[in-house]
Amino acid sequence: MCLAIPAQVVELRPDDNALVDLAGVKKEISLALVEGVVVGDYVIVHVGYALNKLDPEEAEKTLKLFAEMGQLPVDGDVTLH
Repeated sequence: MCLAIPAQVVELRPDDNALVDLAGVKKEISLALVEGVVVGDYVIVHVGYALNKLDPEEAEKTLKLFAEMGQLPVDGDVTLH
């Protein structure tokens, strides 16, 4: 099953890439499909690509729901591909 999940941008990198944080798990993704992303923004990530920016309040609600469902790792691996 594939999910598009919100992640917070913590670092912009060369070549339209960024480092994102998802519940403590860091992953490099591509920002090639979204313009105007800055550090601190939330983006929807699917198969390693940011699909669009997300309102911070909406992102927090979604992440809270994932956590309640037990779908976010406490200290484990999340594969975003």
